[in-house]
Amino acid sequence: MIVDALGLLLMVLVTPAGVTDRDAACGMLPRLLARHRRIRLAWVDGGYAGRLVNWAQTTLRLALDVVRRSDDTHGFTVLPRRWCVERTLSWLMRTRRLARDYETRTASSEAVVQWSMAMLMSRRLARRAGPLTEPGAAG
Repeated sequence: MIVDALGLLLMVLVTPAGVTDRDAACGMLPRLLARHRRIRLAWVDGGYAGRLVNWAQTTLRLALDVVRRSDDTHGFTVLPRRWCVERTLSWLMRTRRLARDYETRTASSEAVVQWSMAMLMSRRLARRAGPLTEPGAAG
């Protein structure tokens, strides 16, 4: 899952369990840059460190900033920028259908994630707009 700094979904890719995060990122990052050309920096967790960082910089001209957890840290700590994805995942888990693995196809799972995020964003837009009133109605 790739989200922006506000935690809004930019891309989602559901893969079989045998696919590593780095391998999935090699397919996602070019598609991300095709859709969002202005992105030049992405914060990633330690699972993406290594050759992927160099490949993204040289091939895609995309800087991957690896947010690492300190070795001397014990228990839960909030890491800078990594909480954006975790927060988005918690928002999405409010959708009951995503709380269990009901889907058998990866495309169906991706569609449910996108549907859930669309519901979340539309609720936020409706809340900001406030109640609609009829033209000429007293209020």
